[in-house]
Amino acid sequence: MLTNKKVLLGIGGGIAAYKSADLIRRLKERGADVRVVMSQSAMEFITPLTIQALSGHPVASDLLDPAAEAAMGHIELARWADVVIVAPATANLIARINAGMADELLTTTCLATEAPIIVCPAMNQQMYRNLATQENLANIKRKGITVWGPASGDQACGEVGPGRMQEPLAIAEQLVQYFAPAEKPLNGYKLILTAGPTREAIDPVRYISNHSSGKMGFSLAAAATQMGAEVTLISGPVNLATPSGVKRINVESAQQMLDAVMENIEDQAIFIGCAAVADYRIATVAESKIKKSAEHMQLALVRNPDILASVSALKNRPFTVGFAAETDNVEEYARGKLERKKLDLIAANDVSIAGLGFNADNNALQVFWKDGSEKLPATDKLTLATQLLTLIAAKIKTS
Repeated sequence: MLTNKKVLLGIGGGIAAYKSADLIRRLKERGADVRVVMSQSAMEFITPLTIQALSGHPVASDLLDPAAEAAMGHIELARWADVVIVAPATANLIARINAGMADELLTTTCLATEAPIIVCPAMNQQMYRNLATQENLANIKRKGITVWGPASGDQACGEVGPGRMQEPLAIAEQLVQYFAPAEKPLNGYKLILTAGPTREAIDPVRYISNHSSGKMGFSLAAAATQMGAEVTLISGPVNLATPSGVKRINVESAQQMLDAVMENIEDQAIFIGCAAVADYRIATVAESKIKKSAEHMQLALVRNPDILASVSALKNRPFTVGFAAETDNVEEYARGKLERKKLDLIAANDVSIAGLGFNADNNALQVFWKDGSEKLPATDKLTLATQLLTLIAAKIKTS
């Protein structure tokens, strides 16, 4: 989503500098070429070696670096960047940017660049609320600098309030949206999808589940929002942040997931069943913890409701897309599921391939419909999600 975009990341001297390491990773995941300028105080919080290892480029910090081309590193960087992101931007750094100071490499580069500048504030809540900081923020906005955040919550100093730097994933997603084309193929569509695993209780402390991380479904939700859709995400238990602009509903079991889908399916144009829903659940859940006793134990299982089939059977159903995670005979099993559940389209992946599918950051899909198919080769899940949604949008418009 950020392929060929040149992102210059400026790191200010605050405790939130540790988040910059993750921000670099998030930006590179989305295809960006990331170079970094660190303020002198930033190097007290995180080492240039760490940042260099993550970005793949030497870190710039010295305004008068004799190794820079013509000793004008600030001009080189200023001309190179498609966008400058300052994260974290401390109160001091924001004040110096507002004043147009050129006292170190980071502020000088901001002054010299014609690229858009995005500032992500990070400071103590009282410093953020201070009139001087608020005036500085208002002034840089008037000068055309974009401000993202801050978020509110617990702070390193022990206080609670506004001033936290936005999470790296949120910043990366906003940057993708920032560069998104004006024409969005899913603009005006309502899309609902399921993601992650389900948990089927055995007793109060145990459950049946699977290895789904939810990454593919959450990538679909993020990409669909970027492509203009109004997205409702129904998720099983996962450790993932909600993509920006997405309505999220958390569930545990397959029955809860079905109930949530049916409660929200009305007026939806697209349904994507990406969740790895347990096929069976325990017939009778024990009210208290089952103690270890006999050498062998049998559990009676009953079939869970079929969410995909239930949606597909609706009278005024949305365009319905299923997923099939297989370990062999991928096309045969996927096409069988496509026909059996009367789906419009199915995306199948071979989860036996190392590094793809469950718990991985990358995936590959074979997409099938009644009279055709298309292979989407291995790539990161956000890029893959965009490719799949582009295919879905095209199928909807020609159906």
